Amino acid sequence: MAYVIEYSPEAEDHLRSLTTRQQRTVVDTVDRQLLDQPGLETRNRKPMRPNPVAPWELRIGNLRVYYEVKDEPEFIVTILQLELRKETRSESGEKKSDYDKSRVQKGIGTAVGIC
Repeated sequence: MAYVIEYSPEAEDHLRSLTTRQQRTVVDTVDRQLLDQPGLETRNRKPMRPNPVAPWELRIGNLRVYYEVKDEPEFIVTILQLELRKETRSESGEKKSDYDKSRVQKGIGTAVGIC
């Protein structure tokens, strides 16, 4: 059974702030990965520890899509948040990831344990 994909107003706002290429990547990947069996753990999607943001995470390169799955009364996947991870290099040259500061400012970073 195919699921219906819905985007929350917050997710739509963040999607609009991405480049056109990133927007296409997110929408195409969400459609491909979450239309069928969105509650099945795979290499790029996993259940998250209990938090106020979302129960599931989909990884798309340096983007994170946080979503929830509802099976009743209809099959619906709601995209709750999008997040852009930025990679930086430490003084020793090692890659470090840093979450988009706009999410931290909104307090969401604390909710997912990145602050």
